[in-house]
Amino acid sequence: MRFAVTDHAVERFRQRVAQRAGSLDTRAEIVGRVSRAWSAGRTTETPPPGAQATRGSVYVEDLVDRDLVFVCRRDRPREELVVVTLWERGRIGVPRVPRAFTDALREPRRRR
Repeated sequence: MRFAVTDHAVERFRQRVAQRAGSLDTRAEIVGRVSRAWSAGRTTETPPPGAQATRGSVYVEDLVDRDLVFVCRRDRPREELVVVTLWERGRIGVPRVPRAFTDALREPRRRR
């Protein structure tokens, strides 16, 4: 099985989860987490509570953070799983990434 990650999933991961491995490549961290969870059988076609179901989606539950679910699309002919976005179940308490950082991502970048 090959794994791919959309730009949206990378940005959402940066905004909501933050990196734990300390790697510079967020995409590689997501691929690692999803591939380990996939190998462990932590997948379902039933969306997490509160999420809208999209036909053909596969939900991969993270092994490190049980509240984190990667929303994926499976391309069977190519044997590829594409991570589209992520979902957090039952998030209670303060955000993992301070609001100042997520707000800064929304600000338009100034051209120099």
